[in-house]
Amino acid sequence: MALSETAIKTAKPGEKPRKLSDEKGLYLLLRPNGGRWWRFDYRFAGKRRTISFGIYPDVSLKAARALRDEARSMVASGVDPSEQRKTEKAAATIAAANSFEDVAREWFARQKPNWAASHAEKVIQRLERDVFPWIGSRPISELSPLEMLSVVRRVEARGAKDTSHRVMQNIGQIMRFAVATGRADSDPTRDLRDALPPLKHKHFASVTEPAEVGAMLRAFDGFTGTFQVKCALLLGPLLFVRPGELRNARWSEFDLEAAQWLIPAERMKSRKDHVVPLPKQAVAILRDLYPLSGHREFVFPGRSPKKPMSGAAINAALRRLGFDTVNEITGHGFRAMARTMLHEQLHFAPEIIEHQLAHRVADSLGSAYNRTKFLKERRKMMQVWADYLDQIKVSGEVVPFPGTRVQEQA
Repeated sequence: MALSETAIKTAKPGEKPRKLSDEKGLYLLLRPNGGRWWRFDYRFAGKRRTISFGIYPDVSLKAARALRDEARSMVASGVDPSEQRKTEKAAATIAAANSFEDVAREWFARQKPNWAASHAEKVIQRLERDVFPWIGSRPISELSPLEMLSVVRRVEARGAKDTSHRVMQNIGQIMRFAVATGRADSDPTRDLRDALPPLKHKHFASVTEPAEVGAMLRAFDGFTGTFQVKCALLLGPLLFVRPGELRNARWSEFDLEAAQWLIPAERMKSRKDHVVPLPKQAVAILRDLYPLSGHREFVFPGRSPKKPMSGAAINAALRRLGFDTVNEITGHGFRAMARTMLHEQLHFAPEIIEHQLAHRVADSLGSAYNRTKFLKERRKMMQVWADYLDQIKVSGEVVPFPGTRVQEQA
């Protein structure tokens, strides 16, 4: 006789477990402690088997019957319900162990040794801020294109269009890594390539007119913010390294007696060591700064002494001085400024300038990244450049430097 809800509720436990039978192999196992467990007995491959459907009343009589009917259909189709449940549980366990964040961090750990430290820091911060909070806990094999697009749209909505494209790129890289390692079947971002409006790339804002550069340098002298940020402002135009290379500078990399800074390969975009000859003006700035941060690891420590100053510090200082960091000048713009003026005003050869910028230069000998390439010429160029900046800062006029054209033949 089939069970009823009333019969289940009024049944009293005994000293031993007893069955309250329903139909077609379904029954409720009533335990002495009052627990009520749904069970289903069936035969598969000639053997008697039992599967549990949960606890009453969490699983109602109606729900238990539906589970029974589903199990009977499996048996009729040649599928063992118990084995199917084990397979599904194992798949769920694997999926939970392969969340998007788990796979992303594994991908990041593999890629990090091949990247400059500044780039690696940006990638992981981007993932932690813009991706993990939304899809980090999701099994990577279950992510849909719409979920990924939602993540990217959230970034785009705050006006960070460039970052939204980078987020999409990183998600795609992680998904392809998941496919390659057997944890996803495909990369859903491939269907989203046209979902974001294309970027209109702009060069970093810069100034190259001597009078304007002189006025800018005079403004730097009057900066009233922290001394270390002022020193970074003064060194930016003198050394024209990438902002990330400057703010992450360590005192251990400098030899002030030899007037030289050796930036290690792991912090360079080129992945090669890079020598920056220091003009006397730069050495003087660093010696002034040493009493403040010389006992620290970083030349420009941030609020936490164990970390460098913020990547936004230089541009924030420029804005504080009244400069437009969108259309006028940025910390990265010092590089374009130096490249243009060293060639057009001081007539140094492009290959010498490009080597100092740590750019790839065509080289038939295959030594484009030789850290000492043109080192003698670069030492001279860096001092000439620093002297030139001093002159235009005072006069605001173009100052001729006779003899610099000889560098064309170096």
